[in-house]
Amino acid sequence: MSINITSRLARFEELIPSNIPFVEGKLKGHQDRKNYSVIGPGVSEDARQNVKIAEEHGFNIGAVSAAYKNGSGLHSHTTAEVFIIHSGAWRFYWGVDGTEGEVILNKGDVASFPTNMFRGFQNVSDEEALMFVVLGENDPGVITWTPKLLKDAKKSGMVLMSDNSLIDTDKQTITDETKIIQPLEDNELETFDHYSSSEIEKFVIRLNDKDKYFVDDDHYQSNKIINYDHVNDQPTEPIKKVKEKSSLIIGEGATIKGEIKEENEITIQGNVDGDIECKDLIVGKTGSIKGKIKADTLTVEGSVEGEINIKDLLKLMSSSYVSGKICYGSLQINEGGKLIGELEFKDKNIVQEEFKDWKTL
Repeated sequence: MSINITSRLARFEELIPSNIPFVEGKLKGHQDRKNYSVIGPGVSEDARQNVKIAEEHGFNIGAVSAAYKNGSGLHSHTTAEVFIIHSGAWRFYWGVDGTEGEVILNKGDVASFPTNMFRGFQNVSDEEALMFVVLGENDPGVITWTPKLLKDAKKSGMVLMSDNSLIDTDKQTITDETKIIQPLEDNELETFDHYSSSEIEKFVIRLNDKDKYFVDDDHYQSNKIINYDHVNDQPTEPIKKVKEKSSLIIGEGATIKGEIKEENEITIQGNVDGDIECKDLIVGKTGSIKGKIKADTLTVEGSVEGEINIKDLLKLMSSSYVSGKICYGSLQINEGGKLIGELEFKDKNIVQEEFKDWKTL
């Protein structure tokens, strides 16, 4: 059997995008974007969406390009959705109202968002940006939109029908309004899942962390990223999997006084009055810490006060409040995050000196 390999080749300059691929297409923040179907039809609601490679592969690959502050509104999928950032910076946000959490992905970053949750995204770069999207299965199903988006879309003249066809009421007349997809009721919305920013971060692989991830034949675990020992490109010995890291979690409502040390990750949803030393520290929306902190990375949604010594990344989410004497290797602050105190950048390769008592600041 002979195969014409060119039939399986998709050059970007040959792709034909849809400018209004979804019901949100006329809304502000969604107008200046393009949707590409590279392998398989994806979930486009545009009946004229061009598909470059239609042969079934067991998955779908598409692409999205968007201008600044443009992207997709809040929606949910029934199959896996993986984002691969090709250029620019993209803000992902989620929840039925888009306020449950957010994360910024940059060039080379990858995120696999869980099913049964509402998510949206927008380009936050100064210029047009591009990312690729992978959807699971030959038929990835249809999109479920939030009630607000469907209502706003209808006001703009765009209506989604029960057969997933898209109607522009400025150009077409709807003959049977009973076939219009109606917004979800409150009891239906309650069936969707909710995630904090720290929980979603576990579904993200960042290009800057690429050296942490290696793959062997038994690496796979659903919805989980596993770290592997650093090895050479051509190892002389088989790759050995690191033991799955054990995380310490301080739950919401719990109060801990005293010193905490952990070799790996700590997640704080409750209250800690004391010093913490660990590899990675995550402070959830309900979490608070007062004391000295020493860690490789710190991600904050709640509040932190004290002497903060972070070797690598200090990341503040939109709901965060951080104050004190703060030393960091790199810094990321999402819109709304608050950082107050004495800041100092230190090269992560230089040994840090111990802080003086933060309470004297």
